[in-house]
Parts: sequence; C-alpha cells; structure tokens
Amino acid sequence: MCGIAGFYHRDRDYGENESYYRTLLTGMHQELWRRGPDDAGIYLAKRCGFSHSRLSIIDLSGGHQPMVRTAGGKTCSIVYNGELYNGKELRKMLQNRGWTFGTSCDTEVILLGFMEFGPEFVRQLNGIFAFGIYDSGLEALYLFRDCAGVKPLFYTVCEGELIFASELKGILAHPAVKPEIDRKGLNEIFGIGPARSPGCGVLKNIFEVCPGEYLTCTRAGGIQKSLYWKLESHPHEDSYEKTVETVSFLVQDSISRQMVSDVPICTFLSGGVDSSLVSAVCALELKKQGKKLATFSFDFVDNQKNFKANAFQPSQDRPYVEEMVEYIGSDHTFLECDNQHQIAMLYDSVKAHDLPAMADVDSSMLYFCSQVSKKYKVTLTGECADEIFGGYPWFHKKECLEAEMFPWTMDLSPRKELLSEEFLDYLKMDAYVLECYHRSVKETPRWEGDSPQEQRRREISWLNLRWFMQTLLNRMDRTSMYSGLEARVPFADTRIIQYVWNVPWELKARDGVVKHLLRESGRGLLPEEVLFRRKSPYPKTYDPRYENLLKDMVREVILSGGSPLLQFLDRKKVEQFLNRSSDYGKPWYGQLMAGPQMLAYLLQVDEWMKRYQIRVVDL
Repeated sequence: MCGIAGFYHRDRDYGENESYYRTLLTGMHQELWRRGPDDAGIYLAKRCGFSHSRLSIIDLSGGHQPMVRTAGGKTCSIVYNGELYNGKELRKMLQNRGWTFGTSCDTEVILLGFMEFGPEFVRQLNGIFAFGIYDSGLEALYLFRDCAGVKPLFYTVCEGELIFASELKGILAHPAVKPEIDRKGLNEIFGIGPARSPGCGVLKNIFEVCPGEYLTCTRAGGIQKSLYWKLESHPHEDSYEKTVETVSFLVQDSISRQMVSDVPICTFLSGGVDSSLVSAVCALELKKQGKKLATFSFDFVDNQKNFKANAFQPSQDRPYVEEMVEYIGSDHTFLECDNQHQIAMLYDSVKAHDLPAMADVDSSMLYFCSQVSKKYKVTLTGECADEIFGGYPWFHKKECLEAEMFPWTMDLSPRKELLSEEFLDYLKMDAYVLECYHRSVKETPRWEGDSPQEQRRREISWLNLRWFMQTLLNRMDRTSMYSGLEARVPFADTRIIQYVWNVPWELKARDGVVKHLLRESGRGLLPEEVLFRRKSPYPKTYDPRYENLLKDMVREVILSGGSPLLQFLDRKKVEQFLNRSSDYGKPWYGQLMAGPQMLAYLLQVDEWMKRYQIRVVDL
C-alpha cells in the first residue's frame, strides 16, 4: 500500500517553473510518508505532476513509482495505491496480447492494461485501489477508486487546478488549498460524523472520488465523472444449497487471493465468526506451505474486571479467541491497550484521518495496529461481513426497519445535547440529516418483483454499504496505514457483495439466525461454539477511570476558554453532562456508547480545528 498525490492543470505548463513544482510534489508525499515509508518518488510532465510514497509488499525491488512506460509512440505514467487479487490472470492476458513486463508488481499490470484498453480496463480489476494515470499525448488525467471504496482518494479544484491525494493532508500541503468549513461541513461533523456523505471531504470544496467511480480530466472537456461499477438488483434463482455453496466458494476464494504477498502476513482474530473464518482459511493455506499463521487479538487492560454485558456487547472475546487459536494452531499474540495509550492516541487518530474519527474505538485500533506493524506489513481482517450479511441489530429490529432515519443514529438528541441553541438553529441538523437519508434511500438499486418487506431490507442494506461500511473501511485504512500496515478486507470483494445483495432475507437470516448464510458457508472450518456465537462488536473499555480522565481533559481543554469548540457549545450543558454518569448501553453512533465516545469525539473535534487551523466561513 502507498500514498499518492498530484495535480493537473489543462492550461498551465509546469515545466516553466520545474524546481518549484518538484519541491511541491516532494512536500506532498512527505505528508503521506506514513502510508509508504519504504520509498518515494515524483514525476512532472507539462500538464501534470505525480507524487508517491511506497509501502513495499509485491516486487520489493522493482516497484518504484511513479512508473512511466512508452509504447507505440504513447507515454503514460501512474501513481498507484492498492493491491490486485487477479493480477496474475491479467498479466497473462496482456502477455498474450504482446505486452512484455519489466517488473512483477501490480502497478505495471494496471498501467499496461490502461495503455491497451483505455480507462474501461478498470472494470477487469479485482482488488482494492486508488490510482491516477496521465496520458501525455492526450494531456489527460484519470483518477480511479475501487468498487467498494476500500482505498481513499480526495480531490479539489483551485483556480482551475485539480489537486488530489490519498489523504486530506496531502491536499492541504498545496499552498492554494485553505482549510475552511461551512454549514454543510459542520453538519457532517455534528450531525453525520464519524460517517461522511458519499463523495464529501467535509472541508469546503474538497471531495472524494466515490466507490466504483473514475474522473477524467482533459483540456477540452474539463472534469467528467464516470461510474464503472454499481450494484444490480435481480431475482435470486439459486436453491438454498447452491446459495450456501456459492457463498462458501466466494468467501474462501477471496481470502486465498488476498493472501498474495512477498512479505509474511497475519490476521486479526477477535473470536467472532468473521475474523475466525478469515483466520481459519489463511491457516489452512499456510499449512500447505509448511508455515504457521500469526494472529492478533485486542482488548483493554483489566477489562475482565470491569466488563459489563449489555445488549450491544453480550460477551467478552478472549475465551473464543483461545478456542480458535487452539483449533487452527496459530501463533497468537494477545494485545492490550491501557488508558494512557488510548487517550494519547485520540489525537494521533485525528492526524491519521485529518478529521474527527470514531473516538476511542479508533484510537485503540490505531494503537493495536502500531504494535502489529512492528512485525508485519500485511494483515487480513473480518471487516464488512456484518454490512453484507446483515449482522447488525438494525437489520432485525422492528423499530429500525420502520424508522425514517439512519438506523444507527435514529435519535439525534444525544448529538444536540451539548450544542448551543443558536448553533442548532444555524445548523438545522434534523433537516440536513433527513435529506441525506432520503437521498440515499432513493438511490437504492431496486427490483420490481420485491415485496414491500424485501424492498425495505434492500434499503437498509444499501444504507449500510453506502454509509456505515465506508466509515469502518475508513477507520481500517487510516489506523493501519498510519503505521505502514496494509489491512485487507476479503469480505469486501465485489463478487461477494453483488451475489449476497440479491439473496432474499429469508435465506440470509434463515430460521431467524443472524448471518445464517455466512455461518452455514463456514461449516467445517470453525468450531460450532464460534460459528454460532452471538455477535459482539469491537471491544470497548469499561474502566471508569478512563471516562474520568476524559472528563478532566474536557474540562481542561474545552472549558478553559481557548477552544474553537466554544463557538458551538453551551458551557452550562457541558458542565451538567460532565457531572452525571454515562449510560454504557445507549448508542450514540452505531454501537458506540453514548457518554465516553461523545467526550472523546469532542476532544477530537477540538484537536482537529486547532491542528489544521480550520476556519468557519459562514457562521
């Protein structure tokens, strides 16, 4: 994995001030060095500049970027962040068409495939990626993002110049870009966050290439968007037995493909069905090679003493992790995070995202990834299975199915609790969030033969894929890449997403069993106790000292008088909030506990506005 950045202007000749623009490109990849600490490079053409920081996973010595190739009088260059899982097949196909390769890396496969087929070659790629290609002859830039949105790609246009980067910090390294936020961005922070509207970069006039989309930038046509992949709704005609067989094949094939690496791999193992399936398949594949899988699990210091079972987290992970480690014979490491690291990483999390994030759920994952990255560069995870197979409570609860609101944030009152009345009147939060919700629901891919109940299931599934899954993919990308760790997500394979999308709910949750289809497809790979374990989300700390530390920080940071948040908050409301106990079972976003996460999120917003000197432009 890597960090990419660059710029394009249809009328500017960057060669006229070459030294300045080369220095600017260098500064952009220096901002992204955590995504790729192994190598860096720049490329400057007449209308375009590319910058790259590299994490070496495939072809450790031959994959330097930006990569430039000339053939048949045509010169193209590429900056690429990602991994191909059908690279061998595509390489062979291109060789059969007369192309020769100088490296064994994916980058060259994509570049030569583009030179052979043009931008539509992206339809043939199975992988996670964000990349830019510049055609010097046409003086055209193309920006691509993978179908599931696993890899990030932001852009903006300033005075006719398109500026892009893997992360916002890469764009903000360009002197023409000013970090500003308006009403829309503030609603994203306070009403939607830590999620983001599709294509929204939160900061004013900064956007993100949407999943399954590419941009074309030309001198004559300006900037045009093209959608190269989308979900399609149609009747599911496979029998139950065939459906289970197909899902089993797709899941195992995706996991096996995503093990491709020239460096050792590991997996995250929580003891839940998703990560356990990934770990079991990886362990079997490595055993064939005479190797042993390394696995890692995460928890908090003294959590066994402080844990309190509730509707969102019914059980602890460790007993199930221990059972899986013995079952698959992995070399396991139990990692724990203490209060000090968790709080310290709240601010590192802001630096990783360039935005407020998932509070302590994010900061702890950042810490865990930093520990895993000391030994490994590649890990496979169980992310996205719940969104695809219907694992969350809101897929099943009557009140969620009937609500005209995002099912993970049905009640906006906790978000308003600390905001001043004047700011709330300015935001009009309810109207903004409802408009986002209704717009997304209207975009749901539909099939005319669905019953009203099945139509609603599709809507809930679409909202999860379009919104909630993107939040978790963002978390996984930023927390892992901040330490130079590549986290892969086998369940986000578009073959799985497309197939399961059309499976009726009665098969996905047969006999009322949550994620029944996925569990049945994993029979024989896991112990029954793990295969049919009730879902328990990413662990949280239940140490009351952690919340007290947060309260002290909020008093010091936010109520001291110098916080930019004071223009949004009601001090009296904040003080009252700090003086009462939190409800650990009440969700604020998804399955995040209301009290501690709310405080941690406020601290992240404060740090974000200070660190990036965010200016509010129309308050």
